Amino acid sequence: MGYKAHETAVIDDGAVIGDSTIIWHFSHVMGGSVIGSNCSLGQNVVVLPQVVIGNGVKIQNNVSLYTGVICEDEVFVGPSVVFTNVINPRSAIVRKHEYKTTLVRKGASIGANATIVCGNEIGRYAMIGAGAVITKPVLPYALVVGNPAQQIGWVSAYGHRLHFNEHGVAVCEESGERYALVNGECRMRNEEL
Repeated sequence: MGYKAHETAVIDDGAVIGDSTIIWHFSHVMGGSVIGSNCSLGQNVVVLPQVVIGNGVKIQNNVSLYTGVICEDEVFVGPSVVFTNVINPRSAIVRKHEYKTTLVRKGASIGANATIVCGNEIGRYAMIGAGAVITKPVLPYALVVGNPAQQIGWVSAYGHRLHFNEHGVAVCEESGERYALVNGECRMRNEEL
């Protein structure tokens, strides 16, 4: 079946790309990167070596995924999101041995123009607001906004704000799935932490 790439996209030898993935205009996928099946890479996306992208991931226009970035399945990366991979970059000092891993867990969404400082984990189904600056790990299902980003609530796997009752239980308005707060973390009922 294979993948599809626009004629202006550059796909280097050694890149692994899954079936039914679409790569749009002016994008560059470098050798040593791995992209899963059923992904969409928008216009002007750059994927560097050793980046790993799971299945069903959507990466919007103007995103560079630097070495050290790992996106699990069904992650959404909004337009012009910025990932970093070195804490203290200097032009005159080579720090390739200091690349930090940034892990974006399954189902997380990152809003347009957000900046993700390297070395942090974004929990499963977390939602990062547009323009947020992530400087520390984000819990699963957390809703975070601002600079530096602060958690302002919780969201369901469907992306709806959760409102917990006096028993610490919330219901997603779209799916009907039930969520609980357990030891300061949100999880779907009967979900393993």
